[in-house]
Amino acid sequence: MREDVSMSEHGGARAVPASPKIELHVHLEGTIRAPTLLEIARRNGVSLPASTVEGLRELYRFQDFDHFIEVWILTTNALRRTEDFRQIVVDYAAEAASHGAVYIEGIFSPAERVARGVRWDTIFSGYCEGAVEAEETHGVIVRLTPDIYRGASLEDACEVARWAVRFKERGIVGLGLGGLEAAYPPELYAPAFAIAKGAGLGSVPHAGEVAGPGSIRGAIDALGADRIRHGIRAIDDAGLITDLVDRQLVLDVCPTSNLRTKAVPSLDAHPLPQVVAAGVLCSVSTDDPAMFDTDLGREYDLVSSMGIDIAEVYDSAARGALCDEATREHLTAIGRSASRAAHGERHAGASGSSGPAAGPTTEGDEPIRARPAER
Repeated sequence: MREDVSMSEHGGARAVPASPKIELHVHLEGTIRAPTLLEIARRNGVSLPASTVEGLRELYRFQDFDHFIEVWILTTNALRRTEDFRQIVVDYAAEAASHGAVYIEGIFSPAERVARGVRWDTIFSGYCEGAVEAEETHGVIVRLTPDIYRGASLEDACEVARWAVRFKERGIVGLGLGGLEAAYPPELYAPAFAIAKGAGLGSVPHAGEVAGPGSIRGAIDALGADRIRHGIRAIDDAGLITDLVDRQLVLDVCPTSNLRTKAVPSLDAHPLPQVVAAGVLCSVSTDDPAMFDTDLGREYDLVSSMGIDIAEVYDSAARGALCDEATREHLTAIGRSASRAAHGERHAGASGSSGPAAGPTTEGDEPIRARPAER
């Protein structure tokens, strides 16, 4: 996996949020809110079904999976220039930071854009430039994991992997696999993941969302998965649950997304509480927040309402992040600082004290800051 350094030479350090968050499973194309889509479409001369922000917001209103795909195609087809890809990273970093994000691993799908005439370098450069600007402007560490879409040819899949390796020193930390899980098992794409893993990138495929435990096992065995995006169907196989616990493999779970796509019939039936209770490490993310009408704050609140300790969710995400150990220690220190502050506030409230909620929160002799990682 990519080696980063957690302390930045960039400016713009900011205080640690009261409830810091890490997001490891978010499709950047699925973060594009209506105002941004309208701006990008106008810039590129792309016609949209609606010409106002209000009209696009109505179009975004989730109906079913077919409608989701329709909106996905509409949105992604508007992306043409380096500036477009840069902008969506920066815009989402601003949104996520407003909900307490300190680290994001964003997903993007380059092969589909290349098929429509956009150059590989345009796509990768745009996203990587956006990650740098997002850190400098919003103080959020942003790393990137391009996705292979299921149904892509093996040659296209391998080309995604090769471009990911070329941009390893510019913020690419892993390779993913997404799309029609039941139709395209992970084993089909093993050669592409061998390219990425051989160059030190992480493996973060989607598996176990709608297909069963076999999909997760295939992702682990054939693709060398370092994390699993979704993975909720692991609950159907006690042996797999035990294996995930033993491996300390993190599942990146997206509750609202699972409800919208009907991967679960209701939030009450969501297996996340059972999976966590069994000892599996789980992070929480939005998946496609603009299209599923959610945000990172709501996902963390939702998980808390399930009785899951969000501090444990944060810790699991820090353990699963595709970063170097210095960055991981920095993220862990942010979590500890927030936990101490929260504990101090509870203690002060219980004792009726009007003094400070907690003592100094430091990392060495310096206040802990949510600082971007150095390139």
